[in-house]
Amino acid sequence: MATHPDLVMLTPVLRYLVSHGLSDEAQLQHLAADPARGKTPLLFYVVEKGAVPAAVLMAHLSARYNIPMFDLDAATIDDALVRKLDKRLITRHQVLPLSTHGNTIYLAMADPMDLKAAEDVKFNTGLQVVPILVEVNKLVKAVNAAINGLNGGIDEMFSENPGVDDAAQEEFDLTQSDDGADDAPVVRFVQQLLLDAIQSGVSDVHLEPYEKDFRVRYRLDGVLQDKMHPSMSLRDGVTSRLKILCRLDISERRLPQDGRLRVRVPPARVIDFRVSFLPTSFGETIVLRLLDPASSKVPIEQLGFLPKQRKAFEDAIHRPYGMILVTGPTGSGKTTTLYTALNILNTGDCNISTAEDPVEIPVYGINQVNINDRIGLTFAAALRSFLRQDPDIIMVGEVRDLETAETAIKAAQTGHLVLATLHTNDAPQSLTRLGNMGIPTYNIAGSVHLVMAQRLARKLCPHCKNPVRIPEQALTEAGFAPEDLQGWRPLGATGCDQCNKTGYKGRMGLYQVMPVSDAMREIIMRGGTSIDLARQAAQEGVLTMRQNGLRRVKEGVTSLEEVLRVTNL
Repeated sequence: MATHPDLVMLTPVLRYLVSHGLSDEAQLQHLAADPARGKTPLLFYVVEKGAVPAAVLMAHLSARYNIPMFDLDAATIDDALVRKLDKRLITRHQVLPLSTHGNTIYLAMADPMDLKAAEDVKFNTGLQVVPILVEVNKLVKAVNAAINGLNGGIDEMFSENPGVDDAAQEEFDLTQSDDGADDAPVVRFVQQLLLDAIQSGVSDVHLEPYEKDFRVRYRLDGVLQDKMHPSMSLRDGVTSRLKILCRLDISERRLPQDGRLRVRVPPARVIDFRVSFLPTSFGETIVLRLLDPASSKVPIEQLGFLPKQRKAFEDAIHRPYGMILVTGPTGSGKTTTLYTALNILNTGDCNISTAEDPVEIPVYGINQVNINDRIGLTFAAALRSFLRQDPDIIMVGEVRDLETAETAIKAAQTGHLVLATLHTNDAPQSLTRLGNMGIPTYNIAGSVHLVMAQRLARKLCPHCKNPVRIPEQALTEAGFAPEDLQGWRPLGATGCDQCNKTGYKGRMGLYQVMPVSDAMREIIMRGGTSIDLARQAAQEGVLTMRQNGLRRVKEGVTSLEEVLRVTNL
């Protein structure tokens, strides 16, 4: 069978899947080119993203290549055998030795056609390789467990603090305890915690001390989940260890502290953690936020815009001057949206400056300023300095006060494109909020070109979503029109191994994208309310976030329950 010319970048296994209708060619090509993939093997990445169900993939590959399929859950991995292989080789190729017999080594693999992996293992061990087919997701977990069980296995994944302040750049030797052998369990616990958080794809880790309990919770897809309850004897040691890694004062337990640390995961992934310590009644509550540089490179087509919304957003960011406001609560994806815009504009022929509190994700080609109110480096002060730096595009992390708002408006009126965030519930309220701050209505009407409100909603797991029965009255009360309900049933969350029994996997944006029209400018000039603006927006076809969400429910992407959770009517 002739190979389609568009499939040259795909592996033989993935070409086989496309040729047999087991996966979509365009989706695989998109994932192959996804910058967020980094050096992750493509087969592992497409399974992780749900493009190919792991169990279906393995069954077809076993039949295609006549290779036995093995359940790793039933295996006991021999640490001594794992030690015979280079740990970097195991993590790079995601393979695992199961047993040896004579001059043969039986190797757990997810891709039986990965000849490079087989050759590397053969060279490393001097043994002939016999591939044993296993499920991708089970192999990843088994590899991590095997490596973590070896002395020093995890430690290689942690390294110095590159890319931060030169004065603070020292290498952390996490293979040794800082305070003696008695602290080794604490060191290992912290390492395991950080690694597990990265592998689980969480956004935040919460460590919460109580009188008789020490609780660890993960925020996954925007929802906090109880993860573990470590021994109370670890509480103070874990706090001190994290403060040491963040270069903070371990003796200070009465005041809040904030710090950062960086973790390197082979082969080339680097994750920053922003760490906050807050004294409470029974110890210090610690929140670690994971800052993945890949999140600043999300393609615009992955944000979740409807076609009309995307066009309005792209038209606005390509204007030479004016202001774009993005609004929503903390954790609603505003930073990701703004960095997507900045990456589109970061072409090398313009000067881009940002003021952030704090700078979460360093980006080459953008001048990023870390706000520090204690020394007088406020948003307004940074903006004033930007205007003396010949900027083309300015991003303001948050418009908090009148001075910042006035300076940003001035920049938008003097030939600069200004992107800023504001904390309001929807797009129309953002314009009235500026007026309440004290900005003259003529300045608002003349400078703001587009306002966008957003929320993040969990997507249904593609492996287990199923039709659910919801009363028609409940659907109409949520916002569906009676004609929308003909011949259609909504999908709901079920729960499976692929989504950790939650029924959801991944998140998407729900948007209200409101270009500021001439009619809206007239409303602003005469002092109209947010209700007047919302009414005009509806007449112009601007969807509310609830309406956007209901469309996604109709498409089967998310559930009605999730849309109701994150949006208002």
